[in-house]
Amino acid sequence: MAYPEPQVADREMVKVNPTPRKPRVLLAASGSVAAIKFGNLCHCFSEWAEVKAVATKASLHFIDRASLPKDLKLYTDEEEWSSWGKIGDSVLHIELRRWADIMVIAPLSANTLGKIAGGLCDNLLTCVVRAWDYSKPMFVAPAMNTFMWSNPFTEKHLMTIDELGISLIPPVSKRLACGDYGNGAMAEPSLIHSTVRLFLESRPQPSD
Repeated sequence: MAYPEPQVADREMVKVNPTPRKPRVLLAASGSVAAIKFGNLCHCFSEWAEVKAVATKASLHFIDRASLPKDLKLYTDEEEWSSWGKIGDSVLHIELRRWADIMVIAPLSANTLGKIAGGLCDNLLTCVVRAWDYSKPMFVAPAMNTFMWSNPFTEKHLMTIDELGISLIPPVSKRLACGDYGNGAMAEPSLIHSTVRLFLESRPQPSD
């Protein structure tokens, strides 16, 4: 007598989603008086994201290191090659680009804007930008004198970085550090923070 073969229930494939991790935000400051607000900006992001920071030599004149989060690693130009000794060693600007999910340059000075638009990479910050993977987002918050902001070169440079896919957080009008009144002041850290956070929260959460 033939018996029917037992039916084996199809096992439903269960897709295991990797556990989301905190976003990795690379904050950067260039040489502008607005860099005095960099510590505030770092604290805003550190509340919900993994944060590393890059500062140009000029920006260090305005950044109060004591105002930075205690566990924040701040990288400067001097560290660009200090860990490199031979072929095969890690290169800092490449490692930072690999690590970051997003880069935020605030403040972005007129000088650094011009360097990025021209493809120059003569310090750690601009080397990261030149090596950036533009499938990942980058935001910039310019800060400069009103006449620098209205200079025809600025418009050309902004058009160039827009073509790269870099997102602009525009400056605002107020009394500037130099005494002039007009557009060119960096957006407040709270606005920069909320703009970037809303953008990241609208995208799939990163995972390893």
